Amino acid sequence: MIPAHRLQSTALRYFLEVVRCGSISEAALQVNVAGSAVSRQIAALEAALGMSLFERRPRGMVLSPAGEMLAEHARKTGADAERIVATMQALQGLGQGHVRIACSEGFALQFLPALIDEFLTRHRGVHVHLGVASPAEVTQRVRQSACDIGLVFSYSRVGYTDVKVAHRQPAPGMAVMRAGHPLADLRQVTLAQLQEYPLALPGTDTTLRQLFDIACIKQRVAVDPVFTSNYVAALLRFVRLRDAVTLASEISVRGLLAEEGLCAIPIRDRTLSARDIEVQMRPERSTPELVRVFRDFLIAQLGAPRPRASTAARKRS
Repeated sequence: MIPAHRLQSTALRYFLEVVRCGSISEAALQVNVAGSAVSRQIAALEAALGMSLFERRPRGMVLSPAGEMLAEHARKTGADAERIVATMQALQGLGQGHVRIACSEGFALQFLPALIDEFLTRHRGVHVHLGVASPAEVTQRVRQSACDIGLVFSYSRVGYTDVKVAHRQPAPGMAVMRAGHPLADLRQVTLAQLQEYPLALPGTDTTLRQLFDIACIKQRVAVDPVFTSNYVAALLRFVRLRDAVTLASEISVRGLLAEEGLCAIPIRDRTLSARDIEVQMRPERSTPELVRVFRDFLIAQLGAPRPRASTAARKRS
């Protein structure tokens, strides 16, 4: 079967690589050709169109307005080529193909690796690529057809005309602690109760931390985290070492609770329930069969019954 990239012209492929890398030399390394070859293809495109596609700057190349338009066209052309090849493979019954996923870090901790492992067991011959980025970057990758499916936490329901939310479900913030923590046997905890213990919090650029800070302001609860990190695994490791509490969504730690001796307790505050999980895709009418099957499998797993927050809990309020 012909590779999808062979259905797109060399000039457009080199052009998109320069857009991605920001320089001709780096793009040449990525496509394994001489820099002069990439430069010639870009020059030929500019000559054919009669306008500059890039602004040459000391720190790299930035798209011109005309370049932005061509980049959008090239991305869509590439995505169309991949859909065509995937459909042809499906017709031949090859059971092969690629699924490209982008997600924010919480999903990559345990949920998606386990899900992908199960999917590949069922669909041998498939290849999955997982990229981890900020929620805004994930959405941008979906918009640019740089991935097939985006998975993010979001508390903003601002829509995009070029992004479709294929699935949305609540993702309330939970207090995560070791199973032997003094609060671990409660049905739910308050912000005031959390205030009495060391807090290990995610960075202020995360949606969950932003909602937590808003909730604390509303309830006039002052918090002073002893440990802050943008790396979820470090936060979870820290709370296993002492009576500290961190924040996470249930989906992020679903497979780690019993395995790592952790428990996740709901926090009694509406603000922390304002966050959703979104499965994002491009709004094309035709979706490759393999991507559709993965999307449906992902949505089913997101909606699977969650384990009890604490197996050792005495369930008192």
